[in-house]
Amino acid sequence: MSVSIRFAGAAAAVAVALGGLSVSAASADDTSTAPCAQQQAKVEKAEAALERVTAVFERQQARVAKAKKVVAKAEAGREKAAARRALADAKKDRKETKVTKRAQQQRVAKAQERLTECETAPEPTETVAPA
Repeated sequence: MSVSIRFAGAAAAVAVALGGLSVSAASADDTSTAPCAQQQAKVEKAEAALERVTAVFERQQARVAKAKKVVAKAEAGREKAAARRALADAKKDRKETKVTKRAQQQRVAKAQERLTECETAPEPTETVAPA
């Protein structure tokens, strides 16, 4: 490897690292302005992820329904066996997605619980220690 490629790689790594630090510092300033802003952002992120998982689950449901129709229409023999394998694969994928969806629903519930706790918590007061 030539020296110029190494310097270019190092410069790119430094630029990415510094760029990431400035972005995280800017986002830290935004979240600190309002109480519970961080929890609200986590709730929104979890809800968006749940929407994506739900969409995937719905596609998996449709895939299983379609595979069932193909099995019903397939003639006996290799065609029927292939259709049954496709149905089994579709059901397996649907089951995995269902587990993921359930886990994401629990994440959303926990994030909303944390947000509620934050919103109902009394504001901390600053006390001055005697010198």
